[in-house]
Amino acid sequence: MTDYTGNFKLVSSENFDALLRELGVSEEVVKSVQNTTQELEITKAGDVYTSKTISPNRTHEIKFELGKEFDEPRPDGKTVKSVVVADGNRLVQTSKSDKEVKVVREYNGNELRVTVTAGPVVAVRTYAKQ
Repeated sequence: MTDYTGNFKLVSSENFDALLRELGVSEEVVKSVQNTTQELEITKAGDVYTSKTISPNRTHEIKFELGKEFDEPRPDGKTVKSVVVADGNRLVQTSKSDKEVKVVREYNGNELRVTVTAGPVVAVRTYAKQ
């Protein structure tokens, strides 16, 4: 089974600002996350995973168990229902609100590729394991 935990540093980001706009995030927030350093910390205690996205301006945290629906606070201030399932070397998260958002975290050695789809917009963020 894939170890989904670890500390990761953002090394590239494609189309993330367009994704945030598609989700209705304010321009102020979009500008604040552009060109910022970001780290991702994923831990597991028992069956509960914690995913922390850490940037200079904020930390976004979610806690979840695989296959169980949970309330996820989004960066735009909304709370949505989400579920994360394991699929080989991927964690696939689906969130439902006014728009369905799909987050695929794909683990390949020391690289974590996160592909986020909201409506017609797809963003890809690549992280290196630390």
